[in-house]
Amino acid sequence: MTNLNEWLNNNTYHHSQFWDLKQLVKEKEKQGISVSLCIPTLNEEKTIGKEIVVFKSELVNRYPLLDEIAVIDSGSDDKTLEVAASFGADTYLSSEILPDLEPKRGKGENLWKAIYQLKGDIIVYIDADIKNIHPRFVYGLVAPLIYRPEVKYVKAFYDRPLAFSQGVRPSGGGRVTEILVRPLFSLFLPELSAIIQPLSGEYAVRRSVLEEIPFPIGYGVETSHLIDVHQIYGMSAFAQTDLDQRVHRNQQTRSLGRMSFGILQTFLSRLQKLEIIGELPPMETVLRQFQVHDERFEAVEHLIVEEERPPMLDIPAYQGKKKDLQKSGKKGARKKQSGEEKQTAGE
Repeated sequence: MTNLNEWLNNNTYHHSQFWDLKQLVKEKEKQGISVSLCIPTLNEEKTIGKEIVVFKSELVNRYPLLDEIAVIDSGSDDKTLEVAASFGADTYLSSEILPDLEPKRGKGENLWKAIYQLKGDIIVYIDADIKNIHPRFVYGLVAPLIYRPEVKYVKAFYDRPLAFSQGVRPSGGGRVTEILVRPLFSLFLPELSAIIQPLSGEYAVRRSVLEEIPFPIGYGVETSHLIDVHQIYGMSAFAQTDLDQRVHRNQQTRSLGRMSFGILQTFLSRLQKLEIIGELPPMETVLRQFQVHDERFEAVEHLIVEEERPPMLDIPAYQGKKKDLQKSGKKGARKKQSGEEKQTAGE
């Protein structure tokens, strides 16, 4: 059993610890690591442009931490893709990646397909609706992976306890975290209760980890990631970084109910798979909510099925692409080594 206080002290960071981007890039290049940014989108034309401008100007042009910036879209009916492309991001429709597979719609689907489409040894995922976007949303998550080889998965958190001269910031995650996920983790997987914001949409992960775990296509993807990575690697694989504050649109309670319904499906299926609980009866997939119309309560039913994609390593098309990536990586390493040898000879 992990000593959680010790883990929190050793594996929890503040983004200001990684202010020296020049040094971070130097270490990244020394290790020959490539980093890809994936922004999953659905109708985010109002915020996507600013995100790309900030990341490209600061983390590609000024400090070359990112090797690619990609938007993977679920089928927006606004100008998300046009705006993203105009500011220099690579843009992809999720349905056109791995087209031989039946297309599915959901954020988890986009995250999963990013493993196939992007090239980085590290993939960092950032939500597209952040109004106070800043380079720290990337470098604060990538840095622990670069500086600590044993760390494999870094989560973001915001507005968490940090002692300041003027007091202590309030702690706690979002509503679904504090009402559903944290109680469930505390009951069944208590080590994971040390993750301050388990449902945050910002995290950086090594490709070697992402490609070996399944992906729910919907609301359960973040929860399943934590459970699966914990089962394979334990708490030592995780780190988390305080990004101070995240400003975004808040969802209505009814929407959070639908999110909770999907997360609960994923969580219970994981508990059964791990034999923490016995076999479950068939679970319903319809969530019933109510609204008032003409002074009468009406039932609104939502079909929510947390389908899952298999580990990307199980996809034949990816197996071939992975070999190509490995070959190109070896060529790049040889080219870099040759250049260093020439430079040394010139000196």
